[in-house]
Amino acid sequence: MKRIGSLLLVSIFSGAITLGAYKFFFEKTDFTIVSSNNNSHPVVSTSYTPTSAKGAGINEVDFTNAAETTVNSVVHVKNLTLNKRRTSVFDFFYGYGETVTPQVGMGSGVIISQDGYIVTNNHVIANATQLQVTLNNNKTYEAELVGTDPNSDIALIKIDADEKLPYLAFGDSDNTKIGEWVLAVGNPFNLTSTVTAGIVSAKARSLDTRSNQSFIQTDAAVNPGNSGGALVNTNGDLIGINTAISSQTGSYVGYSFAVPSNIAKKVVNDIIEYGNVRKAFMGIRPAPVNTRDAVERGINNIDGVYVEYIEEESGAHEAGMELGDIIKKVDDIYVHKYPDLTGYLSTKRPNDTINVTIKRDEEELVLPIILKERQQLIVPEMGMEVKNLTEADKKYYKTKYGVKIIGVPERYRGYGLEGKVIVRVDDREIKNISDADTAFGAISRYGKTIITLLSKGGERERLIFQ
Repeated sequence: MKRIGSLLLVSIFSGAITLGAYKFFFEKTDFTIVSSNNNSHPVVSTSYTPTSAKGAGINEVDFTNAAETTVNSVVHVKNLTLNKRRTSVFDFFYGYGETVTPQVGMGSGVIISQDGYIVTNNHVIANATQLQVTLNNNKTYEAELVGTDPNSDIALIKIDADEKLPYLAFGDSDNTKIGEWVLAVGNPFNLTSTVTAGIVSAKARSLDTRSNQSFIQTDAAVNPGNSGGALVNTNGDLIGINTAISSQTGSYVGYSFAVPSNIAKKVVNDIIEYGNVRKAFMGIRPAPVNTRDAVERGINNIDGVYVEYIEEESGAHEAGMELGDIIKKVDDIYVHKYPDLTGYLSTKRPNDTINVTIKRDEEELVLPIILKERQQLIVPEMGMEVKNLTEADKKYYKTKYGVKIIGVPERYRGYGLEGKVIVRVDDREIKNISDADTAFGAISRYGKTIITLLSKGGERERLIFQ
């Protein structure tokens, strides 16, 4: 019995040692020192709860302050459009008149000044005959259109309120980081003051290879009606204007896009200061990517922008840039693809100077480039290349204004457009390439477009595209 008792004591003692060693060496132990009133020795209280099980308080993100700041600065925008149409072929031939059908569109806007300036999307207010803005406190005001830039899809409207309005200041979208938490605030499906959260999924995202617009991509839920609303970070800084979703159904499926605040801010400032948008031009054209030619030449997977074309007398030409140079950086912005470059240039004006880092024959060089106004461009939607008229052109075509067509895409080559001068698109007069850029950017893919042209000697003709 004594032997059995001894073995039992040894077993208990060994188990205690093993358990103590396990607790000491393998479990995380937090120590809290508590002062004792009875003696000078501290009493140690231990906690064996693993750090990962202590709750979700670690690295929590608080959206409440940003949401509270933003919702009162985001408004509901309603536009009334009057659509004219003939109800039958007899109306057209016998002139019985047109049927006017009112159509109401909904969207969002962001108050950017206490005196009532509101930024929204161009497509929210396009062709509106009447604009109405409802604040978060349910007050409604008539709004006037100040200016618009269809290419960036930014518009500026204004209301005259009887009080100082809450507003959001533009943040610096260049400092936005992939993976950063953001909030989208707007009026989806006519539901006012809706806040959704997500992260920045990508920067400098292009949705159209012809325009190379630069968007912030997020996975915050954005639906019809959110257009023109605010994208803010957790500090409540306005870093983007929600613009588009990528969806086959027309509703949110995980991808949404916003115009970066630096681009929106520059467009708004130009509209207020100059009445139109002044676009800066460097003077290069990149080599197309994802093409057979790019693969064969070994430039398809280059990290940067491969310079394929340099316009004469442009800033890039005068700074000594050469064909085959690879643009790696512009000022402090790294350039991995063309939208990185175009997005940054969209925040600049003519006569601004930028420092462009290029790679040439395994050597890195920094070229200071003075940006200029563009003299030629490829217009959106139709893809024709046009240039401003010289004094000789004006005499030849007997006109004081217009843009000359110098390049035509394959699908329009049978129309005999090259060498002619565009003087009007629909009801908009075209005085220069800036006007052409705006007019073609506003073309609807689902309607008809009437282009007024001049040929040799000023002979006028009209072409209708549908």
